Amino acid sequence: MGRDATQNLTQGAYEGLRADLLACRILPGSRLKIQNLCDRFSVSLGAVREALSRLTSEGLVISEPQRGFRAAPISVADLRDLTMVRIEIERLCIARAIAAGTVDWEAKLVAAFHRLSRTPERAVTDPMRSDDEWADAHAAFHWALVEGADSPWLLRIHSQLYAQSERYRRLSVPLSTGDRNVGEEHQSIMEAALKRDTAGAVALMTRHLAVTTEILLGADIENSAVRRAGEEPEADRGE
Repeated sequence: MGRDATQNLTQGAYEGLRADLLACRILPGSRLKIQNLCDRFSVSLGAVREALSRLTSEGLVISEPQRGFRAAPISVADLRDLTMVRIEIERLCIARAIAAGTVDWEAKLVAAFHRLSRTPERAVTDPMRSDDEWADAHAAFHWALVEGADSPWLLRIHSQLYAQSERYRRLSVPLSTGDRNVGEEHQSIMEAALKRDTAGAVALMTRHLAVTTEILLGADIENSAVRRAGEEPEADRGE
């Protein structure tokens, strides 16, 4: 097999495993058995190890001496800290995007919101689960909002925090009530950004992130994830 083909398989294993971790198809804290992952993604041992190494550096996987790999666990303390830091980074990114954003930035933001608003939020086959296409559109909207910021380091940190937050957001989906209108929250944030209302956009984003955290803090997320991991068939956990 050529080098390019090998690299493509390795990248495919990384992307597939990362997607499963972010969507919580592999639940937080679940053990990751390398051979099972090789079979799952039809790749070599080396490809899986490289994917796990990359995901460990991103904080989505943890390596335990003599015990192998495990999906990064969740905790109330981590959720509180993550939300606090993400709000601060969002504040900086939004402020810089509004200050430096061009008409092209505005157009991309409107287009991202349009796509998001036209995509069903819940999976058709399972209303308790977030739809994968909506999750992609959601990520694209949040990226479009800050993409105008003129700071590569801020944007890099923003992407890392978004990925960590995505696992918690996915876990919050079945806990959400019909009282929340996420679509209206996104629209209000977009409209404030387009009006160049930095204070308003930051306040709306802060509330947007805080609501998801409040939903999870109202549930026993740590023990719930442990229970679900114990109930999931081994293949579904990616072990």
